[in-house]
Amino acid sequence: MTALTLPDIAAQSIHTSLPLDWVGMCNIALPVLFDGSTMRASADAGVSLDDGSSRGIHMSRLYLALEVFEQQPLTPLLIHQVLDTFLESHAGISAGAYLNLRFELMLKRPALISPLAGWKAYPVSVSAQLKDEVFHVELKVQLDYSSTCPCSAALARQLIQQQFLTDFGNRSLSHEAVLSWLGSAQGVVATPHSQRSVAQLQIRLKQGLSELPIRALIDQAEAALGTAVQTAVKRADEQAFALANGQNLMFCEDAARRLHLALQHLTWLSGFSLRVEHAESLHAHDAVAHSQWHW
Repeated sequence: MTALTLPDIAAQSIHTSLPLDWVGMCNIALPVLFDGSTMRASADAGVSLDDGSSRGIHMSRLYLALEVFEQQPLTPLLIHQVLDTFLESHAGISAGAYLNLRFELMLKRPALISPLAGWKAYPVSVSAQLKDEVFHVELKVQLDYSSTCPCSAALARQLIQQQFLTDFGNRSLSHEAVLSWLGSAQGVVATPHSQRSVAQLQIRLKQGLSELPIRALIDQAEAALGTAVQTAVKRADEQAFALANGQNLMFCEDAARRLHLALQHLTWLSGFSLRVEHAESLHAHDAVAHSQWHW
C-alpha cells in the first residue's frame, strides 16, 4: 500500500496577495517559571505574514516553541530566544514576532506592625516584540491601594471642631476631659471617605536586562503610594493602616503624580504609561487620572 503525504494547506499559494500584520493564537494555557515558582499563565503568540502570497502560518510551530517556558526561568533573554524561534520557523514569510504572557504573581506581604503575613496576587503581563532585528519588552502590573479624600478629611475635621465648640465652648477645659472626649464617638463625629483604588502601570524596559524587574516595580509603586492594601492584620496593624491613610491623603491626581515621579527614577525603564482609578465611595462613578513619560 502506498503511503500518502499529508497535505500542507497553509503552504499553498493564494490568488489574492495580501500581507497580514499579525497571525497567531490567543489565550494559550501554559506554565511559566518565574521567581522560583511555576505560574499558571495565558499566552498570545503570533508573527506577521509579510509574504502576501502565502495562505497562512504554521501555528503548531509557535505552540511548540512555548514549551521552553516550563523548563527555564522567564527572562528577557529567554523571551528573545522564543521570538527568534518563531521567525526561524517562518523564514521567508514573516519579519515580526510577538508574544504576550499574562499571569498573577503571588507575593507574601508582611503586616505593618504584627508578625503576621499574607499573600497578594498581582496581575502581570509581559509583552515582547522582535521586528527587523529590534527587540523590546513591556511590563504591565496592576496593584491595589487605599485612597482617602483630602477634601473629605478637611470637612470631617471642621465638623469635629464644631462639635468641640458645642461640647466645651462654655466650660473650663481639663486634660482628662479632652482626652476622654477625643477617644469617644462624640469626639469623632465624622470620618473622611476612602476607597480601594487601582493603579495600572505599563513600562518599557531598557535593552540588556538579565531579569524582569516585576517585584521591584511593585515595591517601588507601593512605597510611593504608602497605602498598599493589607492581608492578615491584627488591631495594631489596622491602626497603623489608619495612620498611613491619614498621612497620605490623596486625590487621584496626587496618586498619579506620586507614581510618575517614582517611576521616572527607575534606571531600568525607558518609558511608561500609568493610570489610577479611585472607586469613589461618595459618588456612583470613579475618579481617574493618567500620566505617561517617553511613551
